[in-house]
Amino acid sequence: MQNHDRSARRAKFTLAGIGVLLAAAVAAGAVAAVGVLGSDDKAAPPAAKPSASTPAPSPSGLWNKDMTPAKAKPFHLVAPTGQANGISTGFPHNTKGAISTAVYFTEEYALLDDQKARQQLEAAVSPDAPGYVDERVSQVRKLREGAGLPPSGGNPAGLTFTTSVKAVRAKTIRADGLPLGDAIHVWLVYDRYATGPDGGADKNPLRDETSDLILKWQNGAWKLTNEPKLWAKRTYPVAYAPDSPYAWQDGWWQVLRED
Repeated sequence: MQNHDRSARRAKFTLAGIGVLLAAAVAAGAVAAVGVLGSDDKAAPPAAKPSASTPAPSPSGLWNKDMTPAKAKPFHLVAPTGQANGISTGFPHNTKGAISTAVYFTEEYALLDDQKARQQLEAAVSPDAPGYVDERVSQVRKLREGAGLPPSGGNPAGLTFTTSVKAVRAKTIRADGLPLGDAIHVWLVYDRYATGPDGGADKNPLRDETSDLILKWQNGAWKLTNEPKLWAKRTYPVAYAPDSPYAWQDGWWQVLRED
């Protein structure tokens, strides 16, 4: 019982430390440290927000000032057909498949377990992105150290994280040597909750966090990549808000999971 109590106290301390660390990282703009493969080591610039007098142009050339992500039909994720190496698999070769891959990976990624994260990354990352796996594993280890944990290991006993993606924005990337539609850039907005050993609700969850991923169709699956020719073509969205017509014009969709 005493050992259990000590483990619970350690987990609670770690949970608090991680919360402080994540909050500090977000406040400092260190998106890469907490974005779960969301961006490179440089902080992303703040999202642009057009003024009310200059709405962003829509693909159709029409401006519907009343449409918002909350009013529009949500984006229906494609359900995976398999599971391997800690990630969902079997997404189709289309934009919905790429977006669904990004969402499932973000929600399943091992935030504090560097060994599981490496397993996931080695399965998910394109072979054309050397060093990407090690870079992201290093971020996990730095996060662990910042929370007072050994650099390598699993989640502390009784501590779990839940990530829930609630909005996405996807753009096709045109690149030499790739068929149109085989490279997709996906921005995601998500909430993250921590649960301690007592099972209590997180009193200070991270909300409305953003990250982005580039996915490339390769060897029959969508693969994560940071290849320079694709990474250089990333775009930055306007701020997401469910009731914002500007967010809708920029391509933000609310996410709905298939039953």
